[in-house]
Amino acid sequence: MGKGRFFIHSMKPPDAEPLEIERKFLLSGDAWRDHTSGPGRRLSQGYLCSDPHKSVRIRLAGDDATLTVKGAREGITRVELQYTIPRRDAERMLELCMRPLIDKTRYIVFHDGMKWEVDIFHGENDGLRIAEVELESEDQPVSLPEWVGEEVSHDARYYNSCLVREPFRSWKPHSGPTAAPMP
Repeated sequence: MGKGRFFIHSMKPPDAEPLEIERKFLLSGDAWRDHTSGPGRRLSQGYLCSDPHKSVRIRLAGDDATLTVKGAREGITRVELQYTIPRRDAERMLELCMRPLIDKTRYIVFHDGMKWEVDIFHGENDGLRIAEVELESEDQPVSLPEWVGEEVSHDARYYNSCLVREPFRSWKPHSGPTAAPMP
């Protein structure tokens, strides 16, 4: 790649609708640990732009780097365009992002044939533990595992882009549900 040139390619199949349909839950226990598909993966992500109508996110996970553009939510659905980018570019873009960066470890867990992502947050969001499941449609039935608790899909405070502006550790005890403490 020449200097000043930026090459990206989408991570979604070319004919796939660029939508993210996702439900989020607080964790209520640790039984998920018995069902992980492997070790967790540490992620660092930041936001170049974040408002109620759009966000531009940079994520670095090991040698994998992505740039993601998301639109406004309608229910639990929003437009999502995600591209792989060179690691070096991601490192430079993270330097330009709002602070604090999101620091979390992600685990993959399968339950009733569905892939769940369990995020254990660190740093300014330490203590927050969330499970997410992506769906094909908003009305898709989901079998909830015993280790998920309160659903927070419609609570903007739990969006990663909002956790940059108001990290979990800064929340007052009465400002919302609390996540179960880490063992």
